[in-house]
Amino acid sequence: MKKIFIALFSILTINAWAQKETVQIKTSAECVANCCKDRIEEEMQFTKGVTAVNLDVESQVLTVTYKTKKNSVENIRKIISNLGYNADDVMANESAHNALPNCCQSLDFSKPKVKKFQLKKPD
Repeated sequence: MKKIFIALFSILTINAWAQKETVQIKTSAECVANCCKDRIEEEMQFTKGVTAVNLDVESQVLTVTYKTKKNSVENIRKIISNLGYNADDVMANESAHNALPNCCQSLDFSKPKVKKFQLKKPD
């Protein structure tokens, strides 16, 4: 009976361990006052399936460990975007970004000016 219990416990432990994934997401968080770090880490701690989170403000990289059956990296990026920060290729929600403290607002949402070029025909 003891061997069965140990075997079952080992299988469950391995299975639970295999269901987690750790990803690194490049963000636009750069506030040295740690309010960006606190805001993102707190939200991630209350996100379904997230088991560990750490934002390195200097490199702007958020490391998230999550349970793959409970969440996805795409959803995590969307949550970060809805906080007002870029998350890899997912742009920040503009209204959420504008609601951040001034020290956290680093993005320019103005539309870039497009220059039109005319190709010259060869003579």
